Amino acid sequence: MPSLNAKPGLHRSVSEWTSNNQQLSATAQHERHISNVIRQEGRTLRNETNFKTRWDETDTCRRLSDRVWDVARWKEVLETCAQKVDEEMETLTLSKEHTEQALAATAVPLEVTTECLTLREGRQGHELVTDPVDEQLKKEVELIERVQQVLQQHTSRAFEQLCILQEVRHQLTADLQNKMDALDIDMSCLSLTIKSPHISLKTNPTRIPSGSSTPQEWVQFSQHNVARAHEAMQVSQQIREDMNLTRAQLQNELETQRRATEFALRKRNHLEEQARHELEWQIKTTEEEMAEMEIDIHGLDADLQAKTANLKLAHTRLETRTNRPNVDLCRDEVQHGLVNEVQQLEATIAALKQKLSEAQHSLQKMKLHHFRMLQDLSRKQEALSLEQRSLNTRARLTATSSTDNKNSALVVPLANSSGRSNLQLLAQ
Repeated sequence: MPSLNAKPGLHRSVSEWTSNNQQLSATAQHERHISNVIRQEGRTLRNETNFKTRWDETDTCRRLSDRVWDVARWKEVLETCAQKVDEEMETLTLSKEHTEQALAATAVPLEVTTECLTLREGRQGHELVTDPVDEQLKKEVELIERVQQVLQQHTSRAFEQLCILQEVRHQLTADLQNKMDALDIDMSCLSLTIKSPHISLKTNPTRIPSGSSTPQEWVQFSQHNVARAHEAMQVSQQIREDMNLTRAQLQNELETQRRATEFALRKRNHLEEQARHELEWQIKTTEEEMAEMEIDIHGLDADLQAKTANLKLAHTRLETRTNRPNVDLCRDEVQHGLVNEVQQLEATIAALKQKLSEAQHSLQKMKLHHFRMLQDLSRKQEALSLEQRSLNTRARLTATSSTDNKNSALVVPLANSSGRSNLQLLAQ
């Protein structure tokens, strides 16, 4: 039984009790209504956010797919362009090597032509003439030096273009590598799902990284690389066509000049042989004339000795007849005959001496001229030997040309800028 001393509780009235019950019921109903509204709004929000999330994810996947397609398309464009650049570099390098070989091949003709000029400088006397052979040889030297200069310029130009192509190829390779990396990243992102094990929240993922570009800049960058590559390949193709055409033209000019020089050399050799034969005939004829002249001189001298004996006889007779005595020292017919004989003999001896002197002088002149002709014949034979050595030296050019023809065709293929036809220029 409770103690009567405990403090009693606060008693409420029935109306307070009823009011309290009503308030509790109203509050409970209100809270249930608010809860119901919140639940309905939550369900609506869940549905809307689920649809929005799925749509955003689907749209992102679509955008990623489109981006992957764009990157893959540009990757194929860059790969094709890089392959074409590689092919053009290989072709240009081959053409450059051919030009370098043509440049190296001019060393032998220049050496041969210079040697021919040096050989022909060994001519002496009147054989050292500035003839058409000298003119052709000097023209050939000038042509070869010009050919070397032109080929060297083309080689340098091809080397510079190869450097440009290499730089373009490097840019394409860097762009292609970036495209491949970006494609791998986008493909990786496209393969991710909410169930992927490596997804996580990141710090400030919506930031704009430094160095970012706009889609327009992205497209323009690759377009610029491709356009620059095509421009470099067009320039390279033009350089190759120029080199091929120039090599063919210069080869034709060298061949034409070589034939002109050899024709002049053979013609000069023929003229030298004719001159030598003519001089040999002149020497032979002069020697025959000298022999006859010596015989005639001996004859004149013998006649002169004979006439001197006759003069002695006449003188002796005249002198002896001066010893006739007195009236018998008569100027008779004998005396007149002897005087006339002496006068005639003296005139004859004077004429024979004069003719003998002339004959001896003529013989001396012929001997002197014969000596000069022998000297000139020696120079002509030496000059002819030098001409023959020059011809033999130039035979190296024909041998070199035959070797080159075995290694390469006689036609030089040329491609026009359109690439629709191949031109062929005969190397004659």
